[in-house]
Amino acid sequence: MNMCSKCQKDMILLKKEHAKLAFASSKDDVRRSSSSDESELALTGAAVVSADLASQISQVKSKEGLKKCTSCRKRVALMRFSCKCGDLFCAVHHYSDKHNCPFNYRNAGQNAIAKPNPIIVAEKLNKI
Repeated sequence: MNMCSKCQKDMILLKKEHAKLAFASSKDDVRRSSSSDESELALTGAAVVSADLASQISQVKSKEGLKKCTSCRKRVALMRFSCKCGDLFCAVHHYSDKHNCPFNYRNAGQNAIAKPNPIIVAEKLNKI
């Protein structure tokens, strides 16, 4: 399991937090009762916390997963292109006509021009 340093630190922090939560919850449960039935409940609570930790670890793995082109699913390493539609593409599909981009470049261009150039209309003069 290869992870970058940031993901590794996040994983360690998650494990520490869950260990503290599991210890605190088991400590509280043990204080509340001394019967064996309730101590079994504390153990199941710790198991639920560890299952929750496993689900968070899998979410971190999916976020750091391999980057692939949205169109052809080809793995892109250094040559990846992000489109204005929000997807990631390879060198072949990064043009908007190659991946049927839903982003409207015409309206974006019109808005970019219209915003810094407001329409100025002079008041009409009264005829004498």
